[in-house]
Amino acid sequence: MLMFLVRTAIAALVIGVVSEIAHRTPRLGAVLLTLPVVSIIAILMTWFKDHDLKNLSQLSRETLILVPLGLPFFIPLAFADRLELNFWSAFGAGLVLASLTIGTWLVLVDRLWSI
Repeated sequence: MLMFLVRTAIAALVIGVVSEIAHRTPRLGAVLLTLPVVSIIAILMTWFKDHDLKNLSQLSRETLILVPLGLPFFIPLAFADRLELNFWSAFGAGLVLASLTIGTWLVLVDRLWSI
């Protein structure tokens, strides 16, 4: 339970620091968002908890595939001003796009592996 609280506190701290920096300097906030900080922390915490390299290897492979598939989330937000979208419509469209790309991949992988 203590480790759960520590992980939660670290995640909250990272989110708070990055959002504060992004508020003041959007470019630096973007740089911090592109760093795999959450992945690094999650991998380290998983390693210290389980010491299971096979599990971490699979986690890394899946992350390597899923990160690019999640990138469509940013497209509507990046062009919201040009498309005259408000925040919530751009955010929602981004969630739909990312859900479609990731969902399609998950369905295809399940079907291909079950053949």
